[in-house]
Amino acid sequence: MVFQLLATFLPRVYRMTLASFTIDYGNMLMGLVGGLAIFLFGMDLMTSTLKIVAGDRMKGLLAKLTTNRFKGVLTGAFITSVIQSSSVTTVLVVGFVSAGLMSLQQSIGVIMGAEIGTTITAQIIAFKITKAALAIVAVGFLLKFFSKQERLQQYGNMILGFGLLFFGMNIMSDATQPLREFPPFIEAAQKLDSALVGILLAAAFTAVIQSSSATTVLIIILAGQELITLQQAIPLILGANIGTCVTALLASIGKPREAVRTAFVHVTFNVLGVLLWFSFIDQLAWFVMRFSSDTARQIAHSHTVFNVTNTLVFIWFTYPLAKLVEFVVPDRVEKPVDTGHPKYLDPILKRAPALGLDTVRMEIGRLGVATLHLVRGALPAVNQGDRAELDRLEVMDDDIDMLHEAIVTYLGSLSRENLSTEQSQLLQDYLLAANYFENIGDMIESNLVVAGRNRLEAGLIISKETEKYIEAIHKEVCWAIERSLRALVEHDPSIAKEVLEAKMEINRLVTEAEEHLSRRLSADEPNRLIAFRLESEIMEYLKRMYYFAKRIAKLVDANGHIKLQSTDLQLSDLLPKEHP
Repeated sequence: MVFQLLATFLPRVYRMTLASFTIDYGNMLMGLVGGLAIFLFGMDLMTSTLKIVAGDRMKGLLAKLTTNRFKGVLTGAFITSVIQSSSVTTVLVVGFVSAGLMSLQQSIGVIMGAEIGTTITAQIIAFKITKAALAIVAVGFLLKFFSKQERLQQYGNMILGFGLLFFGMNIMSDATQPLREFPPFIEAAQKLDSALVGILLAAAFTAVIQSSSATTVLIIILAGQELITLQQAIPLILGANIGTCVTALLASIGKPREAVRTAFVHVTFNVLGVLLWFSFIDQLAWFVMRFSSDTARQIAHSHTVFNVTNTLVFIWFTYPLAKLVEFVVPDRVEKPVDTGHPKYLDPILKRAPALGLDTVRMEIGRLGVATLHLVRGALPAVNQGDRAELDRLEVMDDDIDMLHEAIVTYLGSLSRENLSTEQSQLLQDYLLAANYFENIGDMIESNLVVAGRNRLEAGLIISKETEKYIEAIHKEVCWAIERSLRALVEHDPSIAKEVLEAKMEINRLVTEAEEHLSRRLSADEPNRLIAFRLESEIMEYLKRMYYFAKRIAKLVDANGHIKLQSTDLQLSDLLPKEHP
């Protein structure tokens, strides 16, 4: 009888236990994955908002970098502590090196500083404010949706992301509690006694999710549940520092060798740092335990000590480190960038709109230089050139059209980023400026080249006296285009004002030329009427080119939208050697 009861009852208990375990395991997995997703979303929301709020300051710091490695460290640390992502900082550095705005030597200090800056995230996470997470979310929500001021809305976004970050931590913490009685996890945790296994595991996990901060928060949660010890947590922290390098490596794919080297600097620095500490993990644990009895704070301290010490050690070896990376990633023959292909537009830099817009300004500078070169060569070809010279003008305009299309496409994708009101206005102004330069090029291709071919077909020869009048207008127009371009690139309203004030001089020259053509109309020459129309058209097109130069200048004028900003960029930095 007893055996019959046991035979009936035990299978039911087994099935109920198995069902209960399966449900708990499923809830745990959903809580862990869902909490991680909320954490990453909150981190992304906070980071993207901070980039907008601190964008101009970040741009100014990067623009003022010198070869001083110590300034580079401070800059990298500050920027990363502001935007809360060493990956974003490093990716931006790769983009800057790719665009030729920063050297490899400069990038090393910034990368080291970025590793210090990212420790701020771990220190913030170590604060036990998860219970206040929903209250923080509520405050951020109220600021975002009920404030009419854009600045307050941005701060609301930032606070909302901050609250979601801790709310995700809270969900993950609750979800991991059953792991204390989960035998497979206990067995896996015991294997973490091997520092090498812990480093490799954390590096792989961080490489997949591309966030060392997310790995750090999981480590802190597991340690808080007493599932892993401090000695087991430290190798995981070291591995996360290696895994975060994958983001920069991916960003360097297809970039110039200097950008690839910058990504390898990031990898080399972190790998050497892990090797430096590999035999001193117990000593590091002992050291951080002296400052706090809280496990989360101990882990945050170990992260800080690791990165600060590595920087203090390797900052003196930036030159050998650069040479090592140059040996690993040797030079290769780089093809010069054609006029029609963008040089500075890097998709990476769209992550920081202030920096992305700055590269657009530089690319518009290249567009303006190409347009200016086209304008300078247009009049001699139209007045005196043969068909081959006129064909070359068309080819030059094709390059301008290609570069203009690349700029417009980049601005279109940049407009989908989270831009401030000022950045949105600047984007519109840059789009207008690019269109004006492209319109000048189209006018040469569609009008002046046609006029030149009509001259050849009619067998006309423009008189020397008439050429002098037209050349005087042409010279003034070239000057106006060059000055408007310089005003745009260098953000100089005083130069823009010069272009606007040149209107009277342009009108005077055109009036004198028109009076000359009127007198010439009665001259006894063959095809005089055809010549009059042709010469008048050339002057009219030159006058319209000044109109576009004036429109560009108005964008930069003190009353325009583009405001005066501190910048080290000069037009001479964008001029090819063959251009005067």
